[in-house]
Amino acid sequence: MTHQNNTPANPKYKTDIADTTEKSKQFTFALAGNANVGKSVIFNQLTGSNQIIGNWPGKTVDRAEGILSFEGHEIKVIDLPGIYSFSTFSMEEIVSRDYIALEKPDAVINVVDASVLERNLFFTLQLLEMNAPLVLVLNQIDVAKNKGMLINKDRLSEMLGVPVVFATATRGEGVYEAVKEAVKVATSKHKHKQLKYHKDLEEQIEKLQQIVEKENLDLKYPSRWITIKLIEGDTEITKLVAEKSQTAILQLNLISTEIEKRYQEKCFSIIASERYALASSIVAASLQQEKSSHRFTDKLDWFATHRIYGYITASAVIGGLLLWTFFVGNAFSGLISQGLNLIYSVDPELSTSAPILSIILNGFWGGIDAGLTLIIPFVIPFYLLLALIEDSGLLTRVAFMMDSAMHKIGLHGKALIPIILGYGCSVPAIHSCKIMETRRERLLSAFAITFAPCSARTIVLLGMVGLFVGIHWALLLYVVNLAIIFIMGRVAMKAVPGKSTGLIMEMSSFKRPSINFALKQTWTRTKSLIYVVFPIYIVGSALIQVLYVYDILTPVSNTLYPLTVLWLGLPAFAGVLLLLGTVRKELIILGAVAILGTTNLLTGFTPIQLVVMALVAMLYIPCVSTMAILGKEFGWKPAALISLANIGTALIIGGLTFHILNFFT
Repeated sequence: MTHQNNTPANPKYKTDIADTTEKSKQFTFALAGNANVGKSVIFNQLTGSNQIIGNWPGKTVDRAEGILSFEGHEIKVIDLPGIYSFSTFSMEEIVSRDYIALEKPDAVINVVDASVLERNLFFTLQLLEMNAPLVLVLNQIDVAKNKGMLINKDRLSEMLGVPVVFATATRGEGVYEAVKEAVKVATSKHKHKQLKYHKDLEEQIEKLQQIVEKENLDLKYPSRWITIKLIEGDTEITKLVAEKSQTAILQLNLISTEIEKRYQEKCFSIIASERYALASSIVAASLQQEKSSHRFTDKLDWFATHRIYGYITASAVIGGLLLWTFFVGNAFSGLISQGLNLIYSVDPELSTSAPILSIILNGFWGGIDAGLTLIIPFVIPFYLLLALIEDSGLLTRVAFMMDSAMHKIGLHGKALIPIILGYGCSVPAIHSCKIMETRRERLLSAFAITFAPCSARTIVLLGMVGLFVGIHWALLLYVVNLAIIFIMGRVAMKAVPGKSTGLIMEMSSFKRPSINFALKQTWTRTKSLIYVVFPIYIVGSALIQVLYVYDILTPVSNTLYPLTVLWLGLPAFAGVLLLLGTVRKELIILGAVAILGTTNLLTGFTPIQLVVMALVAMLYIPCVSTMAILGKEFGWKPAALISLANIGTALIIGGLTFHILNFFT
């Protein structure tokens, strides 16, 4: 089901439909651009929060689309994957270029980061080569101005031959203008201005283009674009042309040899250099750079990427995120708990004296109590601070600094981004592993993520250890967890054949994070918890109480007794909690509260048992949702092997921890 707004999401976009002079039409607009330029922010501004999110036909790449009603026009908006070129290095690039070339949207809104305009225009030039009906949106124009960059919009528009719009998407500025220009482009018969490269190269391009057009290849791609891709050595386009015309391939070989001989470089490098040179000349003609002394963001950038201070920054960011989550979550938890205690507190004796009341009060009320005091207070602060770190540009610096350390486990620094996202939820984190270049790196990243304590595991860790044993023990378990991720990553690196690639990542500019954007991101990431998962907590807690009251859990506990009691040193009912945790890790706490009849877990666990329970919960098999995404992305055999590695590691480490702690206490 699509989401339809009468106007774009921001109230300032409201328009009087009666004033429109255009005849109502249906359009399709595509949002295209590099990663991390604000494309998705604009998409959300236009279509609201209820878009269709699925996969492109026959592909594992995300497809996001929504419906917008604008001045009498119904517009389908497609958010294309963030890419840097139209090569065939990734499925995202193939999906984007085929959609633009073959589906022919009525307009392409090319979103670029205005603060790094020259770098982003590299992709814009490729869109122009494809004859895409283009509107150029210079997002983060406020960041560009803060850097002293004054862009002449009219001059830039004249040089590129396309409309140019200034925007600050996080505040909704410029989004209405972008859609208005896109409607004009979609309804006009405007022909593109053809940008020319260096004279010698241009002569060779035109020579081969004439042959391509003469051969009538019927490939549905623009002839000039096909010609340039042939000279670049694009394997897929070369294969398609070879199936239609050997004459074109013979001429290609002759022309490529001549170009390489003249420039003393490979053709793909020559084309890339020409695009960058052209982008540089366009920016030079349309940009004024004010003189400025070293700005604060320059100094901050230097500090965050320094060979010594950068590691301090990275450690502070990760450690600060965890400490913030604990202290703020703990404060919220205490306030909520006090408020709930004024209303009602559950009675553990009800399970024997009044079973039905126990199910209602210890079950339903216990689920509400645990959800509000042990779960939600820790999730919201984590996602809020993570969104601020992401939006500021700090997260990419942390990834850059961790590059050398990540290579020790067969990855590069970019893998740190999905791993950190894994501290929120493993499912989207594993899904985001698509930013990695090879299947091997995606698989190794996903493997590491399954050991990272997601927000559900963090809830168990902080709710069991942080609250009842001490924050220093919780932090120690995080350190142990990082060591385990490193060790298991080394093991996986040796087991999975292949080589690591270098770090290629967009380093977005530092900027002041938007509170509004962070709040929206936090809500997007937590709304499913409130709308869907929280009711499941309440019902699940009641069901657990039913099983407990009628003694159905005892056989399960007895079966797992040798493992839970003898090896891990846990209470007998802990086996039930571990089984519940395979559905969602928070159910470990909910189950404990339902069984014990109180949120004070020290009534059923010793401090050592809480440490061991939290450690095992942090390491063993991910939830069923994580298993599902692993199976979907990599196949069920890798998913099963990863799960076995999780279980084996958790049982070995958990048992050793119990016996060591028990020996020294």
